[in-house]
Amino acid sequence: MGRILAIDYGSKRTGLAVTDPLRIIATALETVRSFELIDFLKRYTANETVDVFVVGMPRTLENTDTNNTPHVKGFIKQLKKAFPDTPVYEHDERFTSSMALQTMISMGSKKSDRRNKGNIDKVSATIILQSFIESQR
Repeated sequence: MGRILAIDYGSKRTGLAVTDPLRIIATALETVRSFELIDFLKRYTANETVDVFVVGMPRTLENTDTNNTPHVKGFIKQLKKAFPDTPVYEHDERFTSSMALQTMISMGSKKSDRRNKGNIDKVSATIILQSFIESQR
């Protein structure tokens, strides 16, 4: 069984998280500059089996598109083109950034670590992935 890889896509940088091969635990993987993301994923999938991509879909509280939604949808098209045999699921990412910050605070992360938006992006991707895993059970 391959891993599930979650993507918290942003216009500048993207947080990534993966499951273990048994799909039990979600772990932060990396933060990548968004323009390098497809190349990073190609390198990663050359070494690790990824069966599913989960992309966080930005929505407002009213469940409408945000300013970033069209960018994410454009990225999903690129992802499907680059990995035509790998299913891509969209998953609601509302509140993940604030949840990530609260998680980092409760874990005792230093203030400097919490200011690093790349760390928040990785934790956000992990929250998206954990939520997706739970929704599949």
